[in-house]
Amino acid sequence: MNRKKGDKGFESPRPYKLTHQVVCINNINFQRKSVVGFVELTIFPTVANLNRIKLNSKQCRIYRVRVNDLEAAFIYNDPTLEVCHSESKQRNLNYFSNAYAAAVSAVDPDAGNGELCIKVPSELWKQVDELKALKVHINFSLDQPKGGLHFVAPNVEGSLAERGAHVFSCGYQNSTRFWFPCVDSYSELCTWKLEYTVDATMVAVSNGDLVETVYTHDMRKKTFHYMLTIPTAASNISLAIGPFEILVDPYMHEVTHFCLPQLLPLLKHTTSYLHEVFEFYEEILTCRYPYSCFKTVFVDEAYVEVAAYASMSIFSTNLLHSAMIIDETPLTRRCLAQALAQQFFGCFISRMSWSDEWVLKGISGYIYGLWMKKTFGVNEYRHWIKEELDKIVVYELKTGGVLLHPIFGGGKEKDNPSSHLHFSIKHPHTLSWEYYTMFQCKAHLVMRLIENRISMEFMLQVFNKLLSLASTASSQKFQSHMWSQMLVSTSGFLKSISNVSGKDIQPLIKQWVDQSSVVKFYGSFAFNRKRNVLELEIKQDYTSPGTQKYVGPLKVTVQELDGSFNHTLQIEENSLKHDIPCHSKSRRNKKKKIPLMNGEEVDMDLSAMDADSPLLWIRIDPDMSVLRKVEFEQADFMWQYQLRYERDVVAQEESILALQKFPTPASRLALTDILEQEQCFYRVRIMACFCLAKIANFMVSTWTGPPAMKSLFTRMFCCKSCPNIVKTNNFMNFQSYFLQKTMPVAMALLRDVHNLCPKEVLMFILDLIKYNDNRKNKFSDNYYRAELIDALANSVTPAVSVNNEARTLDNLNSDVRLILEEITRFLNMEKLLPSYRHTVTVSCLNAIRILQKNGHVPSDPAVFKSYAEYGHFVDIRIAALEAVVDYTKVDRSYEELQWLLNMVQTDPVPYIRHKILNLLTRNPPFTKNMESPLCNEALVDQLWKLMNSGTSHDWRLRCGAVDLYYTLFGLSRPSCLPLPELGLVLNLKEKKAVLNPTIIPEAGSAGTEPVNNPNNLGQMIGFQSSEDDHLLKEMAAMPPAHQLGLKRKADTPLGSPLEPGQILEKNEDSKVKLKIRFSNSQEEEEIDMDTVHDSQAFIYHHLNNLERPSTPGVAGKDGVMPASRSHRGSGQKSACLEPQVPTLPHTELDLLVCHVLLSISPGSLTSAVAVLNWVIESDVNPQDSTQNSDRQDNFLQ
Repeated sequence: MNRKKGDKGFESPRPYKLTHQVVCINNINFQRKSVVGFVELTIFPTVANLNRIKLNSKQCRIYRVRVNDLEAAFIYNDPTLEVCHSESKQRNLNYFSNAYAAAVSAVDPDAGNGELCIKVPSELWKQVDELKALKVHINFSLDQPKGGLHFVAPNVEGSLAERGAHVFSCGYQNSTRFWFPCVDSYSELCTWKLEYTVDATMVAVSNGDLVETVYTHDMRKKTFHYMLTIPTAASNISLAIGPFEILVDPYMHEVTHFCLPQLLPLLKHTTSYLHEVFEFYEEILTCRYPYSCFKTVFVDEAYVEVAAYASMSIFSTNLLHSAMIIDETPLTRRCLAQALAQQFFGCFISRMSWSDEWVLKGISGYIYGLWMKKTFGVNEYRHWIKEELDKIVVYELKTGGVLLHPIFGGGKEKDNPSSHLHFSIKHPHTLSWEYYTMFQCKAHLVMRLIENRISMEFMLQVFNKLLSLASTASSQKFQSHMWSQMLVSTSGFLKSISNVSGKDIQPLIKQWVDQSSVVKFYGSFAFNRKRNVLELEIKQDYTSPGTQKYVGPLKVTVQELDGSFNHTLQIEENSLKHDIPCHSKSRRNKKKKIPLMNGEEVDMDLSAMDADSPLLWIRIDPDMSVLRKVEFEQADFMWQYQLRYERDVVAQEESILALQKFPTPASRLALTDILEQEQCFYRVRIMACFCLAKIANFMVSTWTGPPAMKSLFTRMFCCKSCPNIVKTNNFMNFQSYFLQKTMPVAMALLRDVHNLCPKEVLMFILDLIKYNDNRKNKFSDNYYRAELIDALANSVTPAVSVNNEARTLDNLNSDVRLILEEITRFLNMEKLLPSYRHTVTVSCLNAIRILQKNGHVPSDPAVFKSYAEYGHFVDIRIAALEAVVDYTKVDRSYEELQWLLNMVQTDPVPYIRHKILNLLTRNPPFTKNMESPLCNEALVDQLWKLMNSGTSHDWRLRCGAVDLYYTLFGLSRPSCLPLPELGLVLNLKEKKAVLNPTIIPEAGSAGTEPVNNPNNLGQMIGFQSSEDDHLLKEMAAMPPAHQLGLKRKADTPLGSPLEPGQILEKNEDSKVKLKIRFSNSQEEEEIDMDTVHDSQAFIYHHLNNLERPSTPGVAGKDGVMPASRSHRGSGQKSACLEPQVPTLPHTELDLLVCHVLLSISPGSLTSAVAVLNWVIESDVNPQDSTQNSDRQDNFLQ
């Protein structure tokens, strides 16, 4: 990870350079879900003594390996299949995370590693020494792959083509190794020849240019030959095979679109816009699209909605839509634009290492944002930036931070930049999916900060320079050393910025890229009338998790009576107060138009404002040029002025959020004015609806007139003659359409003095449903109908039970009966006439769950479980699963939890498996600090197995299981596990020995001292049951350990030097090796201290070699002599001891070494040795009978 990146370009971690790869898949069987084929890699050795070639391959069965037509021996080892081996007691997540990171590192191609190790035949060593090319030929097959390739074969009648059977590659980050052997690194580029033999009815779509299609003699099969001459990483190679319908883009003939049968009309409409996205990107980057063709493939059961690969992208078929659909259109266009941005940065330009990923994600996200600004307008763009900023702020404050450019030191714990997280950030494959989503979000926001610093013009010049260099390098067919120009690194990117702009952005990079966390500002002000000065106080919170101290410029905009003025404050280490001179005096009773920031002049009613102050409103960091959260205090009238007259949508949204705290008639009026303003941005008006509902509920006792928004809705959308009947639908004005959809949903949140939804509002919503008429509308009303059902659900309030009578469908409240009848009618209609994406069914399922939670209908998951089964549309399944997850939490149902976890393991759709874990993590049945009947040993074992070995085929799924385990049980050993035989936990990282929290509460362990004093013996021993508590008191009264005849080194600290039999060595590559000479033999055993598995082996080896003195006559907890003592002699003096003699403490000490729970991180092994020595030497020699008898006598005294 931390390899050098000098000016000379990229230094490969591999002892060879890959220049060309052939992938040939000559048999695909949909019935067996199997693939057979071979690969051939052309490699040039870069060192003379190359005798091992490491490649990546998972799941593949390797039949034969040949190097230059000579048979070659090979070893296949994948440590990620089972992360923790031969270890049944450990269940703590810290241990798992370290082991998982170590396992991923062991096969990480960016460190020159791989699962497949091929031995170069000795006949070729001479050729290797001359650095001549080698051709590595590998025959492989895949049988029922669980990841990497996804087969979709609907279980209906007809041939494969008629059933729409298809297969496509999928995965998270570099996952190509799941479907063919390769160097699965984004930094190893080569040219490609791809051949796929498929049924005559099928089409194979892959990267590069389709050179030819050759039929077999019997015309039953055909082979597609693709050539990709632009050097590309294996991770960007993809495949889709199916009975696709093909559409050549009418505007750009080099672009081809593929979809499943019967969907061609939808494909035509969905992709009709794509050529405009091409034109936009080529124009701003002043660079042509880098590949000779582009292919879009729409598949079912997609892994993610958008997956970009070299010269092609795979999309979810659920993005396809007709011209009648409004809501999906912008979402699908955004997906197409995202995929195309990643063609330039992500596919064509790749990255040097994982720590440079932020540059690619940042640039592609940034240019996608520019496309969004041009297509949807500045308001939509600024709203999106605010939304993304709010998301990253919430996530960083919750988790402690997202680090864009992780730099890793020599493996010491203090160098670990992710110590606040429950996973390692050294590899993309160990990251939580939510973390990775937030990582991408932060990357493009930081690119925007860089643009603010150097200007957009320079920013686009930097991108153009990167693309030009890569384009030149890609055309150098026989100079593969030039291809490193197609890899971007953080240092190279920053150097380009410096060269193009001449500006130093190092402080910005240090603040936002090299460290995690966001900034938290608290602002307030006072106006000094005498000095005509605004005294602004800005405080920072930089002690909470996920926060950092900000030092630098901060823009403040002050709207005064004479205009809007920008001020740049310098936030210093300690400065809190800033004096800002005002440009205008307060003017009383003078009528004059007030100039706004955009040059517009407006009349304002100034009666609400402070007569002595010229200030209308104040904004901190209006351009969002800091990743921050701002809490600013100003008077309610200032927020109202800001909402009415500030033209920036972000300012309006901020003022709406603030006005929720000021439920006054003036706030009501300001919000109503905004709702009526047609030139106001539709998203601001939608927010105003929900804010008005909240304010109305606060003012319920003083509210006058009809319910909030009802008269406005009637005026805008209902018949003049009959106000309760809605006009026939006409959605030509999209702003009105979104408002018409939202207002009933917000109105349903209104409550009367009894905290019930007013009858008038409920009947109004039912009338909207009753009179909804879409016959003359050119657009579909499915989203509108779904929102009306959401409105019905919002009107539901908790049931009032009389005499604890059981709720049945017969004794339903009349209002609830009306709601339930509508929901049932809609559900039945959906079965006959399904809506687009089944939006109505989804809303109905959500509404049924709300009725259950509020006690109106019996709580029963059966209906949801039937809708969650495989075969239903994915959105329906997710809505149903969400309800089952919620039921599991509310009703504490172990049966449903098991049903969900079983589905995680068996469901055919990867996205659904991932989504269940995600839903359980967001709405967990219990958390680590709760007592719950669901928390038991079987559940711990089930989840542990799931993340340890059950999800090795899907990185995202495994990380989702880790997230759930962390949410339920935390980082340490789950509290529900049975007590270990000995409750002592040695934490060598903190040099402490503490009693297991399951025996002594965690609060009590805070004062535990380090084990460097023999007097601490009493604190170290854990008992198996509370019946033995009295022994603790007896132990406390005993003399110190060295008076008990125990041969022990007094005051042996944990970090004591190694014993004479042990030698600690450090070799050139900083790996610590420990040589141990065990007492029972003279042989030295060398152990690698940097790998988890070796370190565990070392400890177990050390433990198993111990010979301990026996204490006969004392049985284990079940009355049986523990196996570890069964071989010992029984002829010693202590055999005649009376039962009441407290010999148990020492027996427990005997078990100390054998049953210690080791909480060891791979870096702490040196201390581990010292502890083991301390324990070993702390007892007597078995042959020393005198000491043994002395010890027993001391116990009797």
